[in-house]
Amino acid sequence: MQIKEQPTVYDAVIVGSGAGGGMATKVLADAGLKVAVVEAGPFFDPALEEHRTQMKWPYESPRRGAATVRPFGDFDAAWGGWEIEGQPYTHKDGTRFNWFRSQMLGGRTNHWGRISLRFGPRDFKHKDIDGLGENWPIGYEDVKPYYDKVDKLIGVFGSKENLPNEPDGFFLPPPKPRLHELYYIKGARKAGIPVIPSRMSMLTKKINAERGVCFYCGQCSRACQVYADFSAGTCLIFPAQKGKGQVDLYVNSMVREVTTDEEGRATGVSYINREDRKEYQLKGRVVVLAASACSTARILLNSKSKQHPNGLGNGSDLVGKYLHDSTGSSMAAFIPDLMNREIYNEDGVGGMHVYSPWWLDNKSLDFPRGYHIEVWGGMGMPNYGFGFNPNEFNKFFGLKTGGYGEQLRKDVRKYYGSVMGFGGRGESIAQKDNYCEIDPTTVDEFGIPVLRFHYKWTDYERKQARHMQTTFQEIIHNMGGEPLWPVPSGEKDFGLEPPGNIIHEVGTTRMGDDPKTSVTNRYQQLHEADNVFITDAGPFVSQADKNCTWTILALSWRASEYLVDQLKQQNI
Repeated sequence: MQIKEQPTVYDAVIVGSGAGGGMATKVLADAGLKVAVVEAGPFFDPALEEHRTQMKWPYESPRRGAATVRPFGDFDAAWGGWEIEGQPYTHKDGTRFNWFRSQMLGGRTNHWGRISLRFGPRDFKHKDIDGLGENWPIGYEDVKPYYDKVDKLIGVFGSKENLPNEPDGFFLPPPKPRLHELYYIKGARKAGIPVIPSRMSMLTKKINAERGVCFYCGQCSRACQVYADFSAGTCLIFPAQKGKGQVDLYVNSMVREVTTDEEGRATGVSYINREDRKEYQLKGRVVVLAASACSTARILLNSKSKQHPNGLGNGSDLVGKYLHDSTGSSMAAFIPDLMNREIYNEDGVGGMHVYSPWWLDNKSLDFPRGYHIEVWGGMGMPNYGFGFNPNEFNKFFGLKTGGYGEQLRKDVRKYYGSVMGFGGRGESIAQKDNYCEIDPTTVDEFGIPVLRFHYKWTDYERKQARHMQTTFQEIIHNMGGEPLWPVPSGEKDFGLEPPGNIIHEVGTTRMGDDPKTSVTNRYQQLHEADNVFITDAGPFVSQADKNCTWTILALSWRASEYLVDQLKQQNI
């Protein structure tokens, strides 16, 4: 097959347009560099009417009541999911890992909950505390200046709490708790569990002329047409296009591999154009991989050459190893005190106004790392249907279940707003035996070899999930509520979600000072090819009990500044 080479030589070719790729684009373009951004999916702008799903009614769904084929509903902004036609992945030894992909400009930042938490000092050096896993080669003080920059550039609401491992930042005013959250505060604090305002990247106050302010529609998962919530496309790539540098977008472009020269240094990337199915090459002085932890590992492992027979950067045989996701276990409850509510517009951001950070000392527990608690509920717009089953509540009062017409309408009105949910999101220990690799027999529709996963939870994660469920039950009891389903048993791993379901995967190209035990250095630069950088979550040594996006952004800014400096010094 003939490969068409583009004549332009870019200063940097960036693969992926999510958090890490978007931030790299912004920093490099602001430095005056010529940048190519290669994205597997199409262009996306939520302000365009043809892309807008925000403020659409459930009856506008094209399915009109049929079962959804999208994991988060028809109006979710993420184009993709755990399964994408023509792009399979496989599993080894009967294990399971669910790999969520969002192929579009901005990637998964169009969908995520905007929970924007800094890792704390302990999170970078947890091995010193419990002896498990490995410490990062950097610490909180190395990343703090970049967390500060991200806070100021993007905007995050919250409050200063002076908690030792929940570092404060530069906060916009947080929204006030809603009624169901006030109930949660009462129930949690009675159990000795702290509750603080959420830290989320939605603008509750204007910070620049390009972005609007949150108007409390509660639909951030649909992507914001006024750019009030953070997405990489709207908040990083679009502004970068207006900066000092040059930003060329190559959308619908599936990267096959990083190309290298006779010395083993990167020369650019090879990609398949999804529209004409032809292969092209882009040339660049530097390649930045930010396709997501697993996609980046796939690209590196498929980038084989005489100099890199095991895959680019894989001389240590660690590319794809130490894959790990956040833990997750959930519960929902019926709160009788919230029945028969007056129906009103319960203003709020798209997500929780309060949450509970980890509050205990693991030395007194039977699992080593913590979790935070997320809360949902209230009177948001009903989904396709009611969003709940009134029969589930009638049974608590010995009332007749089933029905239609006026009785059904009365039941729905009576119970609307009386459901609350709780989600634990915790830290797992990175295990070398949890990994992704290239499947030797399977390719996708573009002819690119696919990933094969091997992943198992340990008893650490199961015991953590058990503690989550015990905690939820205590909170529900304190609120006078009733659980909507039985507590999951040990046979069901205490409700522990399958790996990959929380969509916080990290660690496939871990950073370190020793090339024998790591893939990148502390600036996320490949040990074996100094003009290749990785700015997604792959270089994470460990995942904390926090969402990883804010740390991806901070580390990408840090790595990108270092990249610019190295180019200026002609070191790469």
